[in-house]
Amino acid sequence: MSLTEFRNVAIVAHVDHGKTTLVDAMLHQSGAFAAHGEVEERVMDSGDLEKEKGITILAKNTAIRRAGKGKDGGDLVINVIDTPGHADFGGEVERALSMVDGVVLLVDASEGPLPQTRFVLGKALAAKMPVIICVNKTDRPDARIDEVVDESQDLLLELASTLEDPSAAEAAESLLDLPVLYTSGREGKASTENPGNGHAPDAEDLQALFDVLYDVLPEPSADLDAPLQAHVTNLDSSSFLGRIGLVRIFRGALRKGQQVSWIHYDEDGVQHTTNAKIGELLRTVGVSRVPADEVIAGDIAAVSGIENIMIGDTLADPEHPEALPRITVDEPAISMTVGVNTSPLAGRGGGDKLTARVVKARLDQELIGNVSLRVLPTERPDAWEVQGRGEMALSVLVETMRREGFELTVGKPQVVTRTIDGTLHEPFEHMVIDVPEEHLGAVTQLMAARKGRMDSMDNTGTGWIRMNFTVPARGLIGFRTVFMTETRGTGIANHYSAGYEPWAGEIKDRASGSLVADRTGQITAYALQQLSDRGSFFVEPGAQAYEGMVVGANNREEDMDVNITKEKKLTNMRSATADATVTLAKAKKLTLEEAMEFCGGDECVEVTPEIVRVRKVLLNASERARARSRDKARNKN
Repeated sequence: MSLTEFRNVAIVAHVDHGKTTLVDAMLHQSGAFAAHGEVEERVMDSGDLEKEKGITILAKNTAIRRAGKGKDGGDLVINVIDTPGHADFGGEVERALSMVDGVVLLVDASEGPLPQTRFVLGKALAAKMPVIICVNKTDRPDARIDEVVDESQDLLLELASTLEDPSAAEAAESLLDLPVLYTSGREGKASTENPGNGHAPDAEDLQALFDVLYDVLPEPSADLDAPLQAHVTNLDSSSFLGRIGLVRIFRGALRKGQQVSWIHYDEDGVQHTTNAKIGELLRTVGVSRVPADEVIAGDIAAVSGIENIMIGDTLADPEHPEALPRITVDEPAISMTVGVNTSPLAGRGGGDKLTARVVKARLDQELIGNVSLRVLPTERPDAWEVQGRGEMALSVLVETMRREGFELTVGKPQVVTRTIDGTLHEPFEHMVIDVPEEHLGAVTQLMAARKGRMDSMDNTGTGWIRMNFTVPARGLIGFRTVFMTETRGTGIANHYSAGYEPWAGEIKDRASGSLVADRTGQITAYALQQLSDRGSFFVEPGAQAYEGMVVGANNREEDMDVNITKEKKLTNMRSATADATVTLAKAKKLTLEEAMEFCGGDECVEVTPEIVRVRKVLLNASERARARSRDKARNKN
């Protein structure tokens, strides 16, 4: 009998380099979808936010079965992990690497390897995993294939030189001998021969990709006869089965109804061992899960029946309960406060989840499947500090909760600091910026104001400048909107962690102050017209305002309290319909990300399913004045 062979691989790349599209083509060509079935594009990006933003947020796995392609005519199963390309979701990537035995580095044939792939590659090289370079989108008109291959290999050598383990560094340098793949995910073609710039590979399908994966990736080190040992690497849930654990089986076999030792950990990290029974056992076929009686070592499966199973737990043989190492990820760098909606308009924003109990339960639920997130208590019983990798990771969580019907108050993002040798340290980021030459001065000035120091600058000779900065992470809070404005939408900015450095000093939040409503009432067109020279507004006539609500951006640096509800005095010489001819500038409707970026140090964001508002933490103007006086006195002392 011919045994099934396995290859477990993660596909890593920068945002929008074509990971998910390539996986789609692999699934189609492996027969995972019915011949006449209607399948949407980017089937692996299943979440609404993933489809809207065009990025992968959660790492997902699929199983591609190649009948008769293994040894002695057996089947070959390639378990593919589609990973996020954005550094803010690095926790998903690190968890995915614990499931695989090799990595495909997918790079755009024009853009080449961009910064956010560095940390993923570094961890793969440290684990001595083979890395296959795959140049995608070779049919782009602006493709520069040879240069991209050189840049990718230089990146491997650069990262290899930073590894502390000499054997890992030596293994990384040997990767240069591996074949390079050239693909067009959209066309579903792959080759080991360079097709030339602007041309799709001269092949009919992705067979060359499958062949390289089979030849280069090591077969999982799996002992079928040894006692069971399986690692929980991800979680899912089902209304029928409850919590589901995704496991990589390293030894033995897992069977439906089997009694196992469940090795898990409490909040203090203390290890516990409990007997448990496997309820349902599921194997991945394409993008679906199907019931199975047995799953053998080397494969990835899903199990149910263990109510509180968590990522990092081990399922083992009861007679040999040996634990696998816990999954660890890098520390969070950004935090913000998330609590119940405390504005005067709470409960009128279309939400039905308003209490502290349901908010805390939802945050605890997020912790189950998100290993890079932390939730800490604050001084208030109805608010919690949520820590994550970056602004986008936190905004995705808030946006998801908003769509689920929650009304929240979200604080301004802050950095997570550390005290090292008695000195306050903060997280820094490496920032790589590509801009047209005419925006060089504006970007340099923008980064200098945010305490960024330029490490290098390269003029490519094409009218574009590439600049490398090291900048405090808090300097990047609210950076993207200003950057896109300064570069007129043409600039490209990417960043990745640079570790911790001493506190860089004060960084100014923003150049403009806030226009703040000084009373509660309905906003009038007359008031907006009278205040039009003061700044730009986020609100429209007829909307409801309350004291302390930020209704616009001031043209000056300081905040200004304004009467946004003022009405025109009517006399026998003026009619009530005179306002009908008033022309007002269009109000800017803030998205959640824009509101979080605009938010000042004494402000927060009111988030509801229907609307997003910026407001002052202290709504009353007198209380805000007293708080400012206390802060000034404290700073003098």
